[in-house]
Amino acid sequence: MKIAFLIFDKFTALDAMGPYEVFSRFPGAELKFVAKEAGPVRTDTGMLTVMAEASLDEVDGPEIFLIPGGEGNRPLMEDAEVLDWIRSAHETSTWTISVCTGALLLGATGVLDGVRATTHWAYRDQLAELGAEVSTDRVVIDGKIATAAGVSSGIDLALTLVGEMAGPEAAQAMQLGIEYDPQPPFDAGSPDKAPPAIVEFVRNLERG
Repeated sequence: MKIAFLIFDKFTALDAMGPYEVFSRFPGAELKFVAKEAGPVRTDTGMLTVMAEASLDEVDGPEIFLIPGGEGNRPLMEDAEVLDWIRSAHETSTWTISVCTGALLLGATGVLDGVRATTHWAYRDQLAELGAEVSTDRVVIDGKIATAAGVSSGIDLALTLVGEMAGPEAAQAMQLGIEYDPQPPFDAGSPDKAPPAIVEFVRNLERG
């Protein structure tokens, strides 16, 4: 199974790396980081570099492809080469996946028109403007399109899809293998739970 991770300068590392850890344990999976051009790609923190093993024109017909979030995907929302590659990959994919604001880039292609989808809570309005039927759920599957909310939810999405493809036992084994047993020190992981002042602070931080 060929799985492509579309990366770009200033992408959010965990959006891609969380699902990568899960899918890397899928028997027969061939995982590849791809970008407009092969070579080093820096994450949005500026402190981590990931190597894109192939350029877009070298990757054709992945069975699964994932679009992470990060401020670097905003310029790509008007990049014809990237948008055309996403549309083409979506035509033949088994699963089309986005994590966090990767949904905005996916929405810019038009494939989310009328589709239930989710994204980081601070960008739900923007996703709606791109034609999606926005959900507040952490993971949303509509047909072969699977979207995850903010950053850490990509792990949940990947495990959900493993369950869909290989059954719950396989997903549970992978969850145990990575010891994914969230026990956060604070109950502030969603805007419905966090104190209003914290929500406003993070909203302003996210939207600049």
